[in-house]
Amino acid sequence: MNPQAKLISTMSLLLGTSITISSNHWMTAWIGLEINTLAILPLISKNHHPRAIEASTKYFLTQATASTLLLFASMTNAWLSGQWDITQLTHPMSCMLLTIAISIKLGLVPFHFWFPEVLQGSTMTTCLLLATVMKFPPITLFYLTSPSLNPTLLTLLAIASAALGGWMGLNQTQTRKVLAFSSIAHLGWMAIILNYDPNLTLMTFYLYTMTTSAIFFILNTTNTLKLSTVMTSWTKIPSLTTIFMLTLLSLAGLPPLTGFLPKWLIIQELTKQELTATATAIALLSLLGLFFYLRLAYCATITLPPNFTNYMKQWQTNKPTNSLTSFFTTLSIMLLPLSPMILTIS
Repeated sequence: MNPQAKLISTMSLLLGTSITISSNHWMTAWIGLEINTLAILPLISKNHHPRAIEASTKYFLTQATASTLLLFASMTNAWLSGQWDITQLTHPMSCMLLTIAISIKLGLVPFHFWFPEVLQGSTMTTCLLLATVMKFPPITLFYLTSPSLNPTLLTLLAIASAALGGWMGLNQTQTRKVLAFSSIAHLGWMAIILNYDPNLTLMTFYLYTMTTSAIFFILNTTNTLKLSTVMTSWTKIPSLTTIFMLTLLSLAGLPPLTGFLPKWLIIQELTKQELTATATAIALLSLLGLFFYLRLAYCATITLPPNFTNYMKQWQTNKPTNSLTSFFTTLSIMLLPLSPMILTIS
């Protein structure tokens, strides 16, 4: 891809995100989302491959549908209440339409079908952007409108996302699809607490972004796209493979790693709100995700020779590890002892 075109796309991506997260008018928020969509399309389709073109087409159609619904919801609310302010979403129909529109943009169940396919057709770097940066503006809109949203609808979407994200991830052999379903399951955790503690939703998103970024950077460094190549990547950078296992366990939410913090706080808050059954259900559903994270960790670190699989050994690479990889892996493993400070900041 032309460096100038890549620079323009990246700058447009930052511009669109900045416009949406800083706006208080529905039209400017919609414009920011549209800039984001148009900026990411060249990055998805930069590989001249049918799968990349298919991914960009699916992404464009779903995002265009979601943007149309979002615009319709905001116009309906302005028509009925006379308010264009994002925080003044009052009409129930507008609230429901907005919830559906942002759910499509995020990939919450049952509007998740596009997300694994788009990630599978993109490069690792573009996958990282789609799974983290592109979800920030819709999450911000959810955050700003959280007092107006229907808690029953959000809880249903969240439980369905946690269930299906864990269930569909069990049978995947492609690392990008595993991380796509992992993202859907984590979005369920963010959505379930949105009505009760929106700050906790944002904190969960930030910690999820750090951990997922670390995993994508590691997979990009070792150039592993399938489980079968994960098994042979340990010979390239053995120390990085060990850190990869810890980062996966952090994403699964095991203590004493960073990923345990948001799950612990969300279950605690749901229990305070006397939603013990909901907390129990989503905690049990996270075990499905734990299984495929353990499967990835097992493939990465425990399937060492001698074994019965015929494969060609990889040469140990001399390529230096990216400093961002070290930074994100450190944060995704070691932040739990700093949780009182994180809670004070948030």
